[in-house]
Amino acid sequence: MGEIVVVRHGQTEWSLSGQHTGVTDLPLLPEGEQQARALRGPLAGRSFVEVRVSPRERARRTAELAGLSTDTVDEDLVEVDYGRWEGRTTPDISAELGRTWSLWTDGTEPGDTPGETLAQVATRCDRVLDRVRPRLADGDVALVAHGHVLRILTARWLGLEPAAGALFALHAGSFGALGHEHDRAVLSGWNQAG
Repeated sequence: MGEIVVVRHGQTEWSLSGQHTGVTDLPLLPEGEQQARALRGPLAGRSFVEVRVSPRERARRTAELAGLSTDTVDEDLVEVDYGRWEGRTTPDISAELGRTWSLWTDGTEPGDTPGETLAQVATRCDRVLDRVRPRLADGDVALVAHGHVLRILTARWLGLEPAAGALFALHAGSFGALGHEHDRAVLSGWNQAG
């Protein structure tokens, strides 16, 4: 039985500064390109039967530099639509609200885009998992995407509510593995890098 390898894109200007990056399509920084190239070695030993990638440039470029051949560009792997909070940092949002803000407890608000609830993102993640589970009989599946969506996907893999994604911080340019132990879904590796 294969594993789902979740790969977070390399560093961008906004991931470096802590700005929430949902719909904004930013390129990788040189450091992000280096992080993506460094993944080539650790990922080379796996037998990928499918590679699904978010349509955002930062994810597609990460897959390319990591040596992964994209089979499917999957709209369900886009990052959370942060709505009003797009391009803002958590401290900035908290200062505006006069209290500590967290995506995991407070969610998004409409802005230039409608924003998404954690439940809406979880529905997208469940669709991705439904599509890739049958492929695991033949080998590993790679999902190259973004921090928050991959954290929610991980929570859903483990049978948890989407807010449990708060427990799975995933660094830019790193990957994790979702597998099985005794027929139970488990987290078999996390924050691995080249």
